[in-house]
Amino acid sequence: MDVRAELKYCPVSPQKVRLVIDVVRGQSVEKAVTDLRFLHKAASEPVRKLIESAASNAENNFGLDRDNLFVSEIYADEAPTRKWRRFGARGRFKPILKRSSHIRVVLKEKA
Repeated sequence: MDVRAELKYCPVSPQKVRLVIDVVRGQSVEKAVTDLRFLHKAASEPVRKLIESAASNAENNFGLDRDNLFVSEIYADEAPTRKWRRFGARGRFKPILKRSSHIRVVLKEKA
């Protein structure tokens, strides 16, 4: 049984999110949530909430046991980039790219 959850338009760049999701890939849900609570990265809180949401969906909608779930797949894709600008000296402007990401997680039950 696969349980999927998705977070769209997370205001953290995919490059920074991938540093966090590489830590929790393949771990059990409880260990992943514990590791993310103590990880000092901006993307750790949205990823933790996404994994907890997927685990809650598995319990309530499919009747699965939270202790038997593990993070099978997790990946971050690029979402739309908001282009901003800051004006510089001599009539120039400096582009600022506000990147965002879509994060998807798949939880599976241990056999």
